Amino acid sequence: MRWTTYRSPTDATPRIGVLDGDHIAECPSSRRLLDLFDADGSRLAAAADEALSAGRRWRLADLTLEAPIPVPPSVRDFMAFEDHLKPILAARGATIDKAWYEIPAFYFTNPAAVTGPNTDVPAAPGAVQLDYELEVAAVIGRSGRNLTPEQGQAAIAGYLLMCDWSARDLQRRERPVGLGPVKGKDWATSFGPFFVTADELPVTPGARTPDLTLTAAVNGRPYSKGHLRDLYWTFGQMISYASRGTEVRPGDIIGSGTVGTGCIADLSARFSQEQYPWLKPGDRVRLDGGLLGAIDCRLLEAAPVVPLD
Repeated sequence: MRWTTYRSPTDATPRIGVLDGDHIAECPSSRRLLDLFDADGSRLAAAADEALSAGRRWRLADLTLEAPIPVPPSVRDFMAFEDHLKPILAARGATIDKAWYEIPAFYFTNPAAVTGPNTDVPAAPGAVQLDYELEVAAVIGRSGRNLTPEQGQAAIAGYLLMCDWSARDLQRRERPVGLGPVKGKDWATSFGPFFVTADELPVTPGARTPDLTLTAAVNGRPYSKGHLRDLYWTFGQMISYASRGTEVRPGDIIGSGTVGTGCIADLSARFSQEQYPWLKPGDRVRLDGGLLGAIDCRLLEAAPVVPLD
């Protein structure tokens, strides 16, 4: 099933529904996907049946789509594509540290910065090197602690398309402090438009992860093309590591990190900054995740920087 969170033309209250052709069938009994996650997925399946059999139908084109999980409990973003990391480090004269091959590293980003797939994004205050990052995210469906990779994979309720908006100049300034990316990352993260249940994206026999082709374009010009199958660390491994010594909970989001060629920093390292300039306010970015739908929005002018003194 493909779920979405939306606002209708007659009601500003967010509601959830199931995609049915070019319509959304509204779930009569629940307004949040978070309330439908349980250990075996039965609650989500029952709600889908209810929506398709008894829910009010809306034309998809008439709705304002929100992030499927507008305020997730947490957002962990990994860096699991070797083909993304290699060219960026090579441009700095560096190679991938051996630790990357030993642990699936991640950072926590800001749930309050989550935005919908068609919501225009104000640029980060004070930044000029603006970038998109083309990713897929897994959504945790049931709680777990110290999970094995197999248990981690089984804990996935579904998947989302993700854009981790990045301010590279702020990120570069923060990096020497040693605490990871902060203001370079937490100004916006776009999700959606659809939450696609895990059964719609199975891991086929012999594969390590679901397969999707992911693309990005800026102002209509093709930029990125990559494949989810190229993940070095599987989602099951990422979730296992995330749960080590702690608990993952329903609605937690696990970002894959950027697919190879999946951002301007990657493309400019492979080719040149002249061919792939940083984003600027007014640019339109479209990320396409096939079954996951598309994120399509513009960058807006940033708010002024508030001084610290």
